[in-house]
Amino acid sequence: MAIKKPIDARPLVSIVTPCYNSEKFIAETIASVQQQTVTDWELLIVDDASSDATVAEIKRLQAEDLRIKCFSLKENKGPAHARNLGIQKARGKYLTFLDADDLWFPEFLERSSTEAKMHPFVFASYKRLDENLEPYLSDFIVPEKVSYTDILKSNSISCLTAFLDIEVLGKKYMPLIKKRQDMGLWLQYLKKIDYAYGIQEPLAIYRIRRDSLSRNKAGLIKYQWKFYREVEQLSVFASAYYLTCWAYRGFVKYRN
Repeated sequence: MAIKKPIDARPLVSIVTPCYNSEKFIAETIASVQQQTVTDWELLIVDDASSDATVAEIKRLQAEDLRIKCFSLKENKGPAHARNLGIQKARGKYLTFLDADDLWFPEFLERSSTEAKMHPFVFASYKRLDENLEPYLSDFIVPEKVSYTDILKSNSISCLTAFLDIEVLGKKYMPLIKKRQDMGLWLQYLKKIDYAYGIQEPLAIYRIRRDSLSRNKAGLIKYQWKFYREVEQLSVFASAYYLTCWAYRGFVKYRN
């Protein structure tokens, strides 16, 4: 049955999904949003100039569900640009993110919005599966709470489960850098509030793809260093300290 909620009605939750050549996974990702126990949402999908049938698949599903909105960038600019356009368009009380190949369990929005009534920034644990949704690594269980310095040491907040009350915290945007954009956004908020609070129960599935760059820690070191020095403008000593923490904790995070 088609969903015909009035276009001008303000949703409770705005969900931002950047995508690029995601035709293989996007329908499954959208379905995981449509299966949420909370139905008052808008899904803002920003296509980053895909060359496959991603946009056609989105529009096919959009025709049946007016909560889905699709925006297209004229040229490929990267996920920070795509997510920032989604943030700009967001109208909900709450803001959350879901990449085009990841999935939520049906209770994700309900649990997150309940926790967000007490804490304006929450995030959840998640399962780590392969492209075929088979076990790949153990579940990633997040800390009970994290501070600004905790995130500098290890970014335990995934775009997959970050959930923000932007009515309380306001809108902020990701730095326009090639990698670590999400970390840059979380740190902006954690300069305003003491902690983001974690939900220990896995509420989502992070799909680890064979071509994923996020697991190439050696290749990320230069970007991490650049992030500390240029985005956060930390001293050489502080940057070296946090980079050491990040490298060690990254190894532990992906060892099983």
